[in-house]
Amino acid sequence: MPDRAYVRPPWAARVIGGRMARLFKPSIVYLLAVPGRSTGEWRSTEVAVLEHGGERYLLAAFGNTEWSRNLQAAGRGRLTHRGRTEEFTSVEVPVDQRQQLIEAYLRAYGKMPNVGRVFRTMPDPADHATFRITSS
Repeated sequence: MPDRAYVRPPWAARVIGGRMARLFKPSIVYLLAVPGRSTGEWRSTEVAVLEHGGERYLLAAFGNTEWSRNLQAAGRGRLTHRGRTEEFTSVEVPVDQRQQLIEAYLRAYGKMPNVGRVFRTMPDPADHATFRITSS
């Protein structure tokens, strides 16, 4: 797999961003848990799930994140939303099919702090791992 770019989110986004989003936009925040690629221990982070064309997707907006590399390795995870947890499997979307998903993601979440900026900094779809997820 080629190396991908990564933009480290600002301190506020890393430390309090997910918590604030859960308070002010709870409808869009999911807790993603994925087994670590080295240890197998489950790791969690907040994400937004894109619903597009009757499918659901996870996009690594900030690039080559730990969760995206773990999901690439495991191909499965858990999503918790509004107290309900579901297991899922994932398939990485080929780079040539990502642009329309990125555009839909920006329409849905581009006004959130830092999201639009990071896509302007890293406009190449290859820099944003994208996964189609299916409940298992």
